[in-house]
Amino acid sequence: MNIEVLKSKIHKVSVKEANLQYVGSITIDEALMIAANIIENEKVQIVNINNGERLETYVIKGKKNSGMICLNGPAARKVAVGDVIIIISYASIDFEEAKKFKPTIIFPDTSTNKLID
Repeated sequence: MNIEVLKSKIHKVSVKEANLQYVGSITIDEALMIAANIIENEKVQIVNINNGERLETYVIKGKKNSGMICLNGPAARKVAVGDVIIIISYASIDFEEAKKFKPTIIFPDTSTNKLID
C-alpha cells in the first residue's frame, strides 16, 4: 500500500510577482528549488498565509538566487504581491518506507526569499 506524504516544503516566501497573462504555474528561484528538492514541472500545493487560499499548480524554474516567487495565470488571482506563501510537494511511497522517510523543509528569509546560511 502506498500513501501520500510530505516530500518538500518551502516555508514562508513572499510573492514578488503575479502575472495574470502567463499560461499558468508558479515560478520559483532555482536555488530554492534545489534546496527544497523540488524539480521543474513538479506538482505543488500553494498555501497563502495572508488570505487562506490553497491551490495546486506546477513549477517553472526561475533565475537562480533571484528570490523570484511569481504566481502565473489564473493562480495570480489567488495572491497579491507581498503575500507570504508556503509551497508544498507530496510523494506517494510505500507505507512502511513512509515511516522512515524524512521530508526536505527549508526556511528562507521571507523578506528576500534567499536561503539563510
